[in-house]
Amino acid sequence: MTQVDKVKNHLRRGQVYRRSDLINWSKSVDRHLEELVNDGTLQKLSQGLYYYPKESVFGQTPPDEKELVRSFLKDDRFLLTSPNVYNSLGVGTTQLYNERTVYNHKRHGEFKLGNRTFNFRVKPHFPKKVTQEFLLVDLVNNLDSLAEDQQEVLQKVTAKVPTMDKKKLGHSVMEFGNVRTMKFFAPLIK
Repeated sequence: MTQVDKVKNHLRRGQVYRRSDLINWSKSVDRHLEELVNDGTLQKLSQGLYYYPKESVFGQTPPDEKELVRSFLKDDRFLLTSPNVYNSLGVGTTQLYNERTVYNHKRHGEFKLGNRTFNFRVKPHFPKKVTQEFLLVDLVNNLDSLAEDQQEVLQKVTAKVPTMDKKKLGHSVMEFGNVRTMKFFAPLIK
């Protein structure tokens, strides 16, 4: 059994690996990674990030987004979302975006991982999972970057506020809102 085969025995389909993950199994990591990529065992996603694809009846499946981001950041503390989720609020947003936003504590900027682009934003605070209150606040925070009629959206947000839990919304505004967002919501959540 070759050294590359020994490395392959440690790999699990569907997992994302950093170069540093393979150091325990190989004395020549770079050479073995190159061989594994060349023989199709691993796919290179970005610098130092590799994927061992799962096979399905339709061919190879892409890596799970959360697993991909977790490996890239070397951290579990992040929130993966998209401007498309604003459409679920019913406040007039209808555009579809080919963008994923990752709120985190480490990286800022746009990164291409595999064939997907992620917009990483460093934030001091973000929830563990997306709530309706957080989405409404996040929508107003990011309204300038959306291809929507801003005044129409803000009018519908104003109409939506009375239907929401004001205590939870107030907490989300204070915790996650920028200055402009806090000023917008202040008269609505009294």
